[in-house]
Amino acid sequence: MERLIVPGRVEENPCPPSAAAAALPISAFGAAPRIGLLGGTFDPVHIGHLILAEEARDQLDLSVVYFVPAGDPPHKRDRRLAPVAHRVRMVELAVADNPLFQVSRVDADRPGPHYTVDMVNLFKAQMPPGGTLFFLMGYDSLAELPTWHEPQALVAACHLVALTRYNVPLDWDYLEAVLPGIRERVTLLDMPELEIASHQLQERVRAGRSIRYLVPDAVCAYIREHRLYATDGG
Repeated sequence: MERLIVPGRVEENPCPPSAAAAALPISAFGAAPRIGLLGGTFDPVHIGHLILAEEARDQLDLSVVYFVPAGDPPHKRDRRLAPVAHRVRMVELAVADNPLFQVSRVDADRPGPHYTVDMVNLFKAQMPPGGTLFFLMGYDSLAELPTWHEPQALVAACHLVALTRYNVPLDWDYLEAVLPGIRERVTLLDMPELEIASHQLQERVRAGRSIRYLVPDAVCAYIREHRLYATDGG
């Protein structure tokens, strides 16, 4: 996706911009691309994110998966996040060796709050005829979808892809009652289950414990270099 510049956006940039900041435009992936979108705070990005993206790309024959770091996620305003420039850079490092993984700054470079439906519609506006958008999400997020901002509009705007989790109940009758037609718009994705959470990685860093093999080596080195999560201040 071409970088979107929003007038009036002023944000501290604690690390230098990189050449990877501008992702390839959707037009680079053919006349009828199958585009995967994986949004999140990525604080930090970890191997669970990468495995989910790769399984979706492989099983759904996606042309590309865009990782979309959120700048100002409304559901995490009670939590202090690492600056978005750091979170974007960590994702860039994590996907640098995979041309089918791209990083979009569509949320990082526009004012918040950043709602998923707005991000999806920005991508949709750039889709050529015949293209398809797939939004990748956790199974627990699918269960909570009725509480999201404009969930019906999100269901209409893309196909939802949810990672199956056997320990998370899903009430399809409730979802269908609140969001009619949702079952036809959801693909359940089988993949290895990994119990890795970004907040747990932050706690390990603060405790002086290793996060090697839980995040890519380049991300581990970046966290160490910039002393991210070394204190509760981020």
